[in-house]
Amino acid sequence: MNKSNHIHIADGKKIYFASDNHLGAPTSEASRPREKKFVAWLDEIKHDAAAIFLMGDLFDFWFEYKTVVPKGFTRTLGKLAEISDSGIPIHYFVGNHDLWMNGYFEEELGIPVYHKPEEFTFSYGASTTLSHQTIFIGHGDGLGPGDKGYKRMKKVFTSPFFQWLFKWMHPDIGIRIGQYMSVKNKMISGDDDAKFLGEDNEWLAVYCKRKLEDKHRDYFVFGHRHLPLEIDLNETSKYINLGDWIQYYTYGVFDGENFELKTY
Repeated sequence: MNKSNHIHIADGKKIYFASDNHLGAPTSEASRPREKKFVAWLDEIKHDAAAIFLMGDLFDFWFEYKTVVPKGFTRTLGKLAEISDSGIPIHYFVGNHDLWMNGYFEEELGIPVYHKPEEFTFSYGASTTLSHQTIFIGHGDGLGPGDKGYKRMKKVFTSPFFQWLFKWMHPDIGIRIGQYMSVKNKMISGDDDAKFLGEDNEWLAVYCKRKLEDKHRDYFVFGHRHLPLEIDLNETSKYINLGDWIQYYTYGVFDGENFELKTY
């Protein structure tokens, strides 16, 4: 494993997780109260955060041209810059609405961006009594069985040719088209089935159980489903879905030993 994927949690510190803000939906004005609430949460947790994981779909649409990024989200980007500059690491996993990230967060905010799930190891305690927990982390889109239509669509969206075509559009046109598609097209949003399917039918839980056949992980943490979920996969592993910042305002807190879902 990459050494950068190991994080030590000092006494009194915590790891925070949040997903699916969809800022900009259905309009910038309508989402601004949600953005202000999220920024207030970031300002509150920075005092004891060892690291912050943003798990995708922070924006309802995001596309980076060579010299242009979508207008808006100043409060969020400014707060993320402040936290990152203070030395608190922030890790960003792209979702299906913001998968076209290409360097802006790394260069401007110092935030690493991940385009596929990653495994992190967290240590806690003194050197003589050090404990370790492993968490498998990702947005969650396109994983597990089913959802074949979206998986085919994602291959198109992530293809270099499609992105090259999109970049040739004037940003005012391209971003307007992308925003319209994100709001209107359920195939793209991937959240039209945001209803609990039962533990045996939750496709991310099925995916996690398959991953456990190869290697033990203590937790699997995803977003995308817009549902706060905690599902025991076996006696020692658990699947967590973070919910969203549209209806539930839920987030995850990990102290090195226990993972909790909380509401802001």
